[in-house]
Amino acid sequence: MKKMHWMTIILLLAVTALAGCSGTTDETASNDPSAAPQADIPQEITANLAGGEPYTLDPAFASDTTSYYVIDNLYEGLYTYDKAGKIVEGAASKVDVSPDGKTYTFTIRDGAKWSNGDPLTAKDFEYSWKRVLNPKTAAYDPSALYYIKGAEAYNTGKGKIEDVGVTAKDDKTLVVELKSPLSFFPTIAVGHAYLPVNQSVVEKNDKWAAEAGTMVGNGAYVAKEWKHNEQITLAKNDQFWNKDAITMATINFKMVQDSTTYYQMYKTGDLDLILSLPVDTLDQEKSNKEFLSHPSFSVYTYSFNVKQKPFDNKKIRQAIAYAIDREALATSVTKGGETPAYGYVPYGTTTPSGKDFRDEAPKKKYYEFDAAKAKQLLAEGLKEEGLTQLPPITFKYNTSDKHKKVAEAIQEMLKTNLGVAVTLENQEWKTYIDTFKQKNFQIARMGWEGNFLDPLGVLGHYTSKNSNNFTNWSNPEYDKLIESSTFELDPAKRFEQLHQAEDVLMEDLPIIPIQFSADTALISPKIQGIVFDARSNPDLRFAKRVEK
Repeated sequence: MKKMHWMTIILLLAVTALAGCSGTTDETASNDPSAAPQADIPQEITANLAGGEPYTLDPAFASDTTSYYVIDNLYEGLYTYDKAGKIVEGAASKVDVSPDGKTYTFTIRDGAKWSNGDPLTAKDFEYSWKRVLNPKTAAYDPSALYYIKGAEAYNTGKGKIEDVGVTAKDDKTLVVELKSPLSFFPTIAVGHAYLPVNQSVVEKNDKWAAEAGTMVGNGAYVAKEWKHNEQITLAKNDQFWNKDAITMATINFKMVQDSTTYYQMYKTGDLDLILSLPVDTLDQEKSNKEFLSHPSFSVYTYSFNVKQKPFDNKKIRQAIAYAIDREALATSVTKGGETPAYGYVPYGTTTPSGKDFRDEAPKKKYYEFDAAKAKQLLAEGLKEEGLTQLPPITFKYNTSDKHKKVAEAIQEMLKTNLGVAVTLENQEWKTYIDTFKQKNFQIARMGWEGNFLDPLGVLGHYTSKNSNNFTNWSNPEYDKLIESSTFELDPAKRFEQLHQAEDVLMEDLPIIPIQFSADTALISPKIQGIVFDARSNPDLRFAKRVEK
């Protein structure tokens, strides 16, 4: 369900360049925004980071939407999004693709600069990408660059940096050689692992991204002030090549994690925009013209550590999945427009047949609620493990009103439907991210947003080599299917392979899909032109304040 109001809001529910596989489905609701704001109205917006202090503002190490919310404003890649949500050239003014589709030649824009005035060059991109791939860097997502020739070998210690297919021929020319033709490379290259950093700044100070005064970017904004755990203020970057198109001059990001508190701050006018409303407020806010809810290309999950007994047993993992009533969670617990996830790939991608990937799946629903099946599988799994009952189980989740309510509901379902007692443990976001990355959990909550709007954008997370796979799960058949589907040029064959890959993932079940997510927000009528994308945080660059 979606509530619209007079303010301009663009909902971009599909952004993809996958040739022959998917069209673009845009949904727009808007008033006439032609009336310009009064000249004396400061163009300033105050939003909130519900996750609290960003984990990092160095794009090489960021892994979460809280950090990305800020990072997206501080840096710009070779590609970017325009105000209509279309992928366009960013730091590059021109892109030439070789006839075989394997070589991309980027021309860096004239006048492109870093926020400290340094010229932005092709060498900055070569350095930044190879920095992410350098195994000593221990970057978050080097596998996002594995499409490039020699990238994986270098990152895994089996190749040389000289063999990586990224070369700055001169200050203006970057040549990128791919392993194989990849028709949707622009949708991948707009990702965070492809963002540039300033080499001289990085090498001079290893804590350059920890304070506003030392941070240097090439995006629409600069970090003006950073009061840790309280607020970060971004100001329009005077060095940005496209600064005249940026209408919002100042962005204040508060860092309030308690949903009741930031909800009240919105109501008193201290915040112009909030995301993830408190669950208890949703029923009353759905009739509010300032309320917005729309599906996002993301899936809410619980991840198993498959090396932690007894969750190395597939039947025990499956038993827990069958014991969860997803319909009840969506209708009675979260209530924000989420839908039960009976597969892993969310709605939103169109197959060559014209159907949504989810509707075309050979198996329409995996793991519908079935208490009897859950008990049967648990008994079989325990017998295989030589156990009479499960050892103590702990579910971990990051501090949040919604996550707490979901965890408590699942805790009760497992007690009622399986006779299993579960202990819950919550952690603040920055601590939780480290816990998750260190695989220090039995079962842990996580939400995965597609890196790009294609089934591969989420399915790719669970290959053996993917940087986002924290489950310790590995399946050669799955890896082969994902690899084949990545470079398959026949759309019909490609989607058949993707469906087969989802079958393998759901059979082995290293993760339990719980819900396909929906974004909820309250947006002040004093602000126009915020852009919402199904796979990203709100884009504030082109927004306007029309009333003080």
